[in-house]
Amino acid sequence: MGLARSLRAKGHEVRVLGPCDGPPPDVFVTPLGNSLPTAVNGSIAPLAPDASAALRTIRALNDEAFDVLHLHEPLAPGPTMTALLVKMAPVVATFHSAGESAAYRTFSRQLKWMASRIDIRVAVSKDAVELAHRYIGGDYEVLFNGIELGDYANQEMAPKENAIFFIGRHEQRKGLGILLEAVEKLPNDVRVWVASDGPETAELKKRFALNARIEWLGRISDTEKVNRMKRASVFCAPSLHGESFGVVLLEAMAAGTPVVASNLDGYRNVATHDTTAVLVEVGEVDALSTALARVLTDPRLTERLIANGREHAAKFSMDALADRYIEMYERALHMEATNITTIAVPRMLKRFEGRFLRRSHLG
Repeated sequence: MGLARSLRAKGHEVRVLGPCDGPPPDVFVTPLGNSLPTAVNGSIAPLAPDASAALRTIRALNDEAFDVLHLHEPLAPGPTMTALLVKMAPVVATFHSAGESAAYRTFSRQLKWMASRIDIRVAVSKDAVELAHRYIGGDYEVLFNGIELGDYANQEMAPKENAIFFIGRHEQRKGLGILLEAVEKLPNDVRVWVASDGPETAELKKRFALNARIEWLGRISDTEKVNRMKRASVFCAPSLHGESFGVVLLEAMAAGTPVVASNLDGYRNVATHDTTAVLVEVGEVDALSTALARVLTDPRLTERLIANGREHAAKFSMDALADRYIEMYERALHMEATNITTIAVPRMLKRFEGRFLRRSHLG
């Protein structure tokens, strides 16, 4: 959505297609049906692998006759895999996942064939490259995830409160329980704001029911997210695994809030210890508590983290990312024009080939 907004602001016609649980969030979104929560990489991904979503995808792609298709997680069951199979235009694909994937491991041979239909492969980090290359091979260009700086930089600074902010799905890999244990070791005037929800919410609320310093916010709007990010004295990301790129860390930096996070490969892609964030050993309650206390009580450290963090976050602007992708879209179109890539209709759709609008326009 953020990339689409930046591209549209630069004068490009962009639509976002995907499953949508509820009304479309913006006028440039085409909903393809409801999602099916699916366990992936220790989390829950909203996928739409049903036949009705596939048919809606094919119809939407044909009706719009796009010049280029940009697929995020192209091998995920659902609209992106459907778009890759029918391939009505040159494809730029971005791989996000890192760590391990049972699907990649089990269906490696089939996924290699589908990936061969991609014209330009992008990964958001070296860890995402490693996962994709391990099972499907190929060459990848690394492009960071972007953040919309305007949401943070264009608002006035809010007075800081003695509070730690956490936002993320309440599941084991996000490490919320570790953070709440660490907070109990901090002075009584330190509060913690916990946004979002998840499968661990009920258990954690029961477990820490006596800790009145925890404010359970539930799911919050983007506006409140920015507001809380600016008002917090610390943003904490205590994840245990499965992070390929720390977008939320960059958002906190852009908001002028010091970051304390786990020392994961994915987070080290965007944060440097004691320079733009304080990184601690994964799952260590005492180490996390000490780091939080240090940031809350050391103004010189806080000032350094804020100044360095803001400068660092500016390098990851969504506008800069959009410019890089525009170059790739133009390259993909050149590949089609020079027959480096071909748009071949799968046999299952050959009987409908004459109805494909983009091909008739090109002809």
